[in-house]
Amino acid sequence: MTEFAPLIDIEVEHDDWTDALPEVSAVVTGAIEATFAYLGAKEQLDLVVLLTDDAEMKALNKEFRQKNAPTNVLSFPAPDMMHPHLGDIAFGFETCVREAKEQKKTLKAHVTHLSVHGALHLLGYDHINDPEAEEMEDLERKILHGLGIADPYLEK
Repeated sequence: MTEFAPLIDIEVEHDDWTDALPEVSAVVTGAIEATFAYLGAKEQLDLVVLLTDDAEMKALNKEFRQKNAPTNVLSFPAPDMMHPHLGDIAFGFETCVREAKEQKKTLKAHVTHLSVHGALHLLGYDHINDPEAEEMEDLERKILHGLGIADPYLEK
């Protein structure tokens, strides 16, 4: 059976993304495509990625998760009736940059990890309980290894 790469629409709402990581669209696209390939996607799906700032992420997080704080990445799975639209992923610039520095990794490596993480959420994976978290983190490690990215869960 044929494997399908997702159709990805990337919307850069905050120019600091392309200033800090000029290849951000390619990084995000490559990570999401690698996730679909690893899982053997069997149909053509599409998704939207929003590259925004912490102010917008805080507003989204408050509206959809009732958390009044910015976050690094949010995934919004689409309802089944919107098929083949899989959903949306949003990234907050300032939080991603801060976390990359705190974790002593490049912004590219961090965004790659968060892209895989967000795509897995859209594909139905979660980390609400320990077994789910272990499964999701194991998948992230394997996909990231294939992209040449170190285990993001190792303590430095």
